[in-house]
Amino acid sequence: MGKLQGKVALVTGGNSGIGRAIANQFAEEGAHVYIVGRREAELAKVAAEIGSNATYIQADITQLAQLEMIYLRIGKETGKLDIVVANAGRVETRPIAEADEGHFDRIFDLNVRSAFFTVQKAIPLLSGGASVIFVSSSLNVRSDPGASVYIASKAAVHSLSKTFAVELISRGARVNTLSPGPIDTPIVETVSKTPEEAAAFRKWAAIEVPMGRMGKPQEVAAAAVFLASDESSFSTGMELRVDGGHAELQHPQKTSQF
Repeated sequence: MGKLQGKVALVTGGNSGIGRAIANQFAEEGAHVYIVGRREAELAKVAAEIGSNATYIQADITQLAQLEMIYLRIGKETGKLDIVVANAGRVETRPIAEADEGHFDRIFDLNVRSAFFTVQKAIPLLSGGASVIFVSSSLNVRSDPGASVYIASKAAVHSLSKTFAVELISRGARVNTLSPGPIDTPIVETVSKTPEEAAAFRKWAAIEVPMGRMGKPQEVAAAAVFLASDESSFSTGMELRVDGGHAELQHPQKTSQF
Protein backbone atom coordinates (compact mmCIF):
# COMPACT_ATOMS: atom_id res chain seq x y z
CA MET A 1 0.00 0.00 0.00
CA GLY A 2 1.32 3.43 -0.94
CA LYS A 3 2.10 6.17 1.54
CA LEU A 4 -0.77 8.30 0.18
CA GLN A 5 -3.31 5.56 -0.42
CA GLY A 6 -6.87 6.90 -0.62
CA LYS A 7 -5.85 10.57 -0.37
CA VAL A 8 -7.02 13.32 -2.72
CA ALA A 9 -4.37 15.82 -3.81
CA LEU A 10 -4.26 19.05 -5.79
CA VAL A 11 -1.06 20.16 -7.53
CA THR A 12 -0.96 23.52 -9.30
CA GLY A 13 1.49 23.83 -12.16
CA GLY A 14 1.24 20.06 -12.48
CA ASN A 15 1.77 19.93 -16.23
CA SER A 16 5.57 20.16 -16.22
CA GLY A 17 8.78 20.18 -14.23
CA ILE A 18 8.59 19.87 -10.46
CA GLY A 19 4.78 19.89 -10.39
CA ARG A 20 4.60 17.08 -12.89
CA ALA A 21 7.08 14.98 -10.92
CA ILE A 22 5.15 15.58 -7.70
CA ALA A 23 1.83 14.64 -9.31
CA ASN A 24 3.33 11.47 -10.74
CA GLN A 25 4.90 10.44 -7.44
CA PHE A 26 1.70 11.15 -5.49
CA ALA A 27 -0.25 8.95 -7.89
CA GLU A 28 2.31 6.15 -7.57
CA GLU A 29 1.87 6.36 -3.80
CA GLY A 30 -1.89 5.83 -4.14
CA ALA A 31 -3.34 9.35 -4.18
CA HIS A 32 -5.83 10.62 -6.70
CA VAL A 33 -4.26 13.79 -8.06
CA TYR A 34 -5.93 16.80 -9.59
CA ILE A 35 -3.37 18.57 -11.76
CA VAL A 36 -4.06 22.20 -12.61
CA GLY A 37 -2.48 24.43 -15.23
CA ARG A 38 -3.21 26.75 -18.12
CA ARG A 39 -2.05 24.62 -21.06
CA GLU A 40 -4.71 21.97 -21.67
CA ALA A 41 -2.77 19.90 -24.19
CA GLU A 42 0.11 19.41 -21.76
CA LEU A 43 -2.26 18.68 -18.88
CA ALA A 44 -4.11 16.05 -20.89
CA LYS A 45 -0.83 14.38 -21.86
CA VAL A 46 0.42 14.25 -18.28
CA ALA A 47 -2.90 12.96 -16.96
CA ALA A 48 -2.92 10.23 -19.61
CA GLU A 49 0.63 9.21 -18.71
CA ILE A 50 -0.22 9.03 -14.99
CA GLY A 51 -3.40 7.07 -15.64
CA SER A 52 -6.61 6.63 -13.70
CA ASN A 53 -5.19 8.27 -10.57
CA ALA A 54 -5.03 11.67 -12.27
CA THR A 55 -7.62 14.23 -13.30
CA TYR A 56 -6.68 17.47 -15.01
CA ILE A 57 -8.39 20.83 -14.73
CA GLN A 58 -7.46 23.59 -17.16
CA ALA A 59 -7.58 26.93 -15.34
CA ASP A 60 -5.78 30.21 -14.77
CA ILE A 61 -5.27 30.29 -11.01
CA THR A 62 -4.54 34.02 -11.04
CA GLN A 63 -8.29 34.41 -11.62
CA LEU A 64 -10.23 33.88 -8.38
CA ALA A 65 -13.40 32.83 -10.20
CA GLN A 66 -11.48 30.00 -11.85
CA LEU A 67 -9.95 28.93 -8.53
CA GLU A 68 -13.44 28.77 -7.05
CA MET A 69 -14.54 26.66 -10.04
CA ILE A 70 -11.72 24.20 -9.32
CA TYR A 71 -12.78 23.69 -5.73
CA LEU A 72 -16.46 23.52 -6.60
CA ARG A 73 -15.70 20.65 -8.95
CA ILE A 74 -13.43 18.83 -6.50
CA GLY A 75 -16.01 19.27 -3.77
CA LYS A 76 -18.70 17.68 -5.94
CA GLU A 77 -16.46 14.81 -7.08
CA THR A 78 -14.67 13.91 -3.84
CA GLY A 79 -15.99 16.10 -1.03
CA LYS A 80 -12.49 16.63 0.40
CA LEU A 81 -8.86 17.49 -0.14
CA ASP A 82 -6.10 15.80 1.82
CA ILE A 83 -3.12 17.45 0.11
CA VAL A 84 -2.68 20.86 -1.53
CA VAL A 85 0.57 21.74 -3.29
CA ALA A 86 0.81 25.42 -4.27
CA ASN A 87 3.52 24.92 -6.84
CA ALA A 88 2.66 27.12 -9.83
CA GLY A 89 5.17 29.88 -10.31
CA ARG A 90 7.03 32.10 -12.72
CA VAL A 91 10.78 32.56 -13.11
CA GLU A 92 11.78 35.90 -14.63
CA THR A 93 14.98 37.81 -13.95
CA ARG A 94 15.95 41.45 -14.51
CA PRO A 95 18.43 43.81 -12.89
CA ILE A 96 16.77 46.20 -10.46
CA ALA A 97 17.33 49.17 -12.78
CA GLU A 98 15.46 47.39 -15.58
CA ALA A 99 12.56 45.96 -13.55
CA ASP A 100 9.29 47.62 -14.50
CA GLU A 101 5.77 47.41 -13.12
CA GLY A 102 4.78 44.61 -15.48
CA HIS A 103 7.75 42.48 -14.41
CA PHE A 104 6.92 42.97 -10.74
CA ASP A 105 3.19 42.32 -11.15
CA ARG A 106 3.62 39.19 -13.29
CA ILE A 107 5.86 37.55 -10.71
CA PHE A 108 3.91 38.51 -7.60
CA ASP A 109 0.54 37.79 -9.20
CA LEU A 110 1.39 34.14 -9.85
CA ASN A 111 4.05 33.36 -7.25
CA VAL A 112 2.43 35.07 -4.25
CA ARG A 113 -1.15 36.16 -4.84
CA SER A 114 -2.24 32.94 -6.51
CA ALA A 115 -0.40 30.80 -3.93
CA PHE A 116 -2.26 32.61 -1.14
CA PHE A 117 -5.68 32.18 -2.71
CA THR A 118 -4.98 28.62 -3.87
CA VAL A 119 -4.66 27.60 -0.24
CA GLN A 120 -7.25 30.00 1.19
CA LYS A 121 -9.96 28.80 -1.18
CA ALA A 122 -9.10 25.17 -0.40
CA ILE A 123 -9.69 25.52 3.37
CA PRO A 124 -13.37 24.44 3.38
CA LEU A 125 -12.40 21.15 1.68
CA LEU A 126 -9.39 20.30 3.86
CA SER A 127 -9.77 17.04 5.72
CA GLY A 128 -8.55 16.44 9.25
CA GLY A 129 -4.81 15.83 9.05
CA ALA A 130 -4.54 17.52 5.66
CA SER A 131 -1.12 18.58 4.40
CA VAL A 132 -0.53 21.89 2.62
CA ILE A 133 2.77 22.47 0.83
CA PHE A 134 3.89 25.87 -0.41
CA VAL A 135 6.70 25.62 -2.97
CA SER A 136 9.29 28.34 -2.44
CA SER A 137 12.96 28.31 -3.47
CA SER A 138 16.43 28.04 -1.99
CA LEU A 139 16.88 31.60 -3.27
CA ASN A 140 14.50 32.91 -0.61
CA VAL A 141 17.45 33.61 1.70
CA ARG A 142 19.90 34.74 -0.96
CA SER A 143 20.61 38.03 -2.75
CA ASP A 144 21.57 36.99 -6.26
CA PRO A 145 21.89 39.92 -8.70
CA GLY A 146 19.14 40.14 -11.30
CA ALA A 147 16.62 38.16 -9.28
CA SER A 148 15.41 40.72 -6.74
CA VAL A 149 11.69 40.46 -7.49
CA TYR A 150 11.70 36.67 -7.90
CA ILE A 151 13.62 36.21 -4.65
CA ALA A 152 11.24 38.55 -2.81
CA SER A 153 8.26 36.59 -4.12
CA LYS A 154 9.67 33.28 -2.88
CA ALA A 155 10.52 34.79 0.51
CA ALA A 156 6.91 35.96 0.69
CA VAL A 157 5.70 32.43 -0.06
CA HIS A 158 7.75 31.07 2.83
CA SER A 159 6.34 33.75 5.11
CA LEU A 160 2.78 32.94 4.08
CA SER A 161 3.38 29.27 4.80
CA LYS A 162 4.32 29.97 8.41
CA THR A 163 1.24 32.08 9.08
CA PHE A 164 -1.05 29.58 7.39
CA ALA A 165 0.53 26.88 9.58
CA VAL A 166 -0.48 28.73 12.75
CA GLU A 167 -3.99 29.54 11.58
CA LEU A 168 -4.80 26.04 10.27
CA ILE A 169 -3.60 24.10 13.32
CA SER A 170 -7.12 24.33 14.75
CA ARG A 171 -8.40 22.49 11.66
CA GLY A 172 -5.87 19.71 12.12
CA ALA A 173 -4.00 20.69 8.96
CA ARG A 174 -0.23 20.90 8.61
CA VAL A 175 1.42 23.56 6.44
CA ASN A 176 5.05 23.44 5.35
CA THR A 177 7.38 25.00 2.80
CA LEU A 178 9.28 22.98 0.20
CA SER A 179 12.26 24.93 -1.16
CA PRO A 180 14.02 23.42 -4.17
CA GLY A 181 17.42 24.61 -5.34
CA PRO A 182 18.42 24.67 -9.02
CA ILE A 183 16.47 21.76 -10.53
CA ASP A 184 17.00 20.48 -14.06
CA THR A 185 13.56 20.94 -15.63
CA PRO A 186 12.30 22.26 -18.98
CA ILE A 187 12.15 25.75 -17.45
CA VAL A 188 15.91 25.97 -17.98
CA GLU A 189 15.29 26.07 -21.72
CA THR A 190 12.21 28.26 -21.32
CA VAL A 191 14.05 31.09 -19.58
CA SER A 192 17.18 30.73 -21.74
CA LYS A 193 17.39 32.56 -25.05
CA THR A 194 19.70 30.01 -26.66
CA PRO A 195 20.92 26.43 -26.06
CA GLU A 196 24.28 27.94 -25.15
CA GLU A 197 22.65 30.04 -22.44
CA ALA A 198 20.94 26.96 -21.04
CA ALA A 199 24.25 25.10 -21.00
CA ALA A 200 25.88 28.06 -19.24
CA PHE A 201 23.16 28.00 -16.58
CA ARG A 202 23.74 24.32 -15.90
CA LYS A 203 27.46 25.00 -15.61
CA TRP A 204 26.76 27.86 -13.19
CA ALA A 205 24.54 25.59 -11.09
CA ALA A 206 27.28 23.01 -10.81
CA ILE A 207 29.56 25.72 -9.44
CA GLU A 208 26.99 27.36 -7.14
CA VAL A 209 25.54 24.19 -5.62
CA PRO A 210 27.89 22.63 -3.06
CA MET A 211 26.93 19.11 -4.19
CA GLY A 212 28.22 20.06 -7.64
CA ARG A 213 25.11 19.43 -9.74
CA MET A 214 21.52 20.42 -10.38
CA GLY A 215 18.79 18.50 -8.64
CA LYS A 216 16.32 16.17 -10.30
CA PRO A 217 12.54 16.76 -10.21
CA GLN A 218 12.12 13.30 -8.71
CA GLU A 219 14.26 14.33 -5.73
CA VAL A 220 11.90 17.22 -5.00
CA ALA A 221 8.91 14.92 -5.49
CA ALA A 222 10.27 12.48 -2.91
CA ALA A 223 10.46 15.30 -0.37
CA ALA A 224 6.90 16.34 -1.26
CA VAL A 225 5.70 12.79 -0.57
CA PHE A 226 7.30 12.97 2.87
CA LEU A 227 5.54 16.26 3.66
CA ALA A 228 2.23 14.98 2.28
CA SER A 229 2.31 11.67 4.13
CA ASP A 230 1.84 10.65 7.74
CA GLU A 231 5.63 10.29 8.00
CA SER A 232 5.71 14.06 8.68
CA SER A 233 2.72 14.01 11.05
CA PHE A 234 4.53 16.14 13.67
CA SER A 235 5.91 18.69 11.22
CA THR A 236 4.25 22.02 10.55
CA GLY A 237 5.55 25.52 9.88
CA MET A 238 8.89 24.18 8.72
CA GLU A 239 10.94 24.60 5.56
CA LEU A 240 12.36 21.52 3.85
CA ARG A 241 15.16 22.42 1.45
CA VAL A 242 16.04 20.14 -1.45
CA ASP A 243 18.89 22.20 -2.80
CA GLY A 244 22.22 20.41 -2.51
CA GLY A 245 23.26 22.98 0.10
CA HIS A 246 22.59 25.95 -2.19
CA ALA A 247 20.91 28.13 0.44
CA GLU A 248 23.28 27.72 3.36
CA LEU A 249 26.59 26.22 2.32
CA GLN A 250 29.54 27.47 0.34
CA HIS A 251 30.80 25.34 -2.50
CA PRO A 252 33.87 23.43 -1.25
CA GLN A 253 35.90 24.81 -4.16
CA LYS A 254 35.19 28.36 -2.98
CA THR A 255 36.45 27.84 0.55
CA SER A 256 40.02 28.19 1.71
CA GLN A 257 41.91 25.03 2.48
CA PHE A 258 43.75 24.92 5.80
